[in-house]
Amino acid sequence: MKTTITLSIACLLACSGFMYSQAPGEWMSLFDGKTLNGWKVGKNADTFSVQDGAIVVAGPTAHLFYEGPVGNHSFKNFEWKAQVKTMPGSNSGMFIHTAFQEGGWPAQGYEIQVNQSHTDWRKTGSVYGVQDVKETFVKDDEWYTEDITVQGKQVTVKINDKVINTYTEPDSLTNSTIKRRLSRGTVALQGHDPKSKVLYKDIMIRILPD
Repeated sequence: MKTTITLSIACLLACSGFMYSQAPGEWMSLFDGKTLNGWKVGKNADTFSVQDGAIVVAGPTAHLFYEGPVGNHSFKNFEWKAQVKTMPGSNSGMFIHTAFQEGGWPAQGYEIQVNQSHTDWRKTGSVYGVQDVKETFVKDDEWYTEDITVQGKQVTVKINDKVINTYTEPDSLTNSTIKRRLSRGTVALQGHDPKSKVLYKDIMIRILPD
């Protein structure tokens, strides 16, 4: 009996590990729609809450990092997407290849901009400060899909399934941008400022082959 129970537990753990290692190309949810389980925030944690199946970002500057089991929260090549809604004058961002920080702007990885009408001229889909977009493709107060694919040295951003920005990282980078590069890391959502309110739901990722 003891041997049977032990084998059953081992099988359950193995199946669970397989689920979270996930086969390349399989979509996995990073957000359960009810809690922030699997996510971690340092300072100003109250900036993030869950309401009506969405992560609501509203408050002082803060960043919410995925630290859950999918891919052991360390991604190299992947596609990450979410349904997003911005309120008028709001600013946010979706970070890739980043790492948890207690506070401040993330030093590692790239920010993919979320902004239709904030005063910052870098609009939704910008690879922030590296390859920026000036045009807006969606309106505030409407749900849209923001999709980010990282494959090797290339980042592709789609808005409502339309490619609006493709950035290829150069082979050599200056010392000042050494951390702002494609490597491996987790993903994160940005709380920009107290006047910005942005909602995220249906947050999904799929790991792509190396």
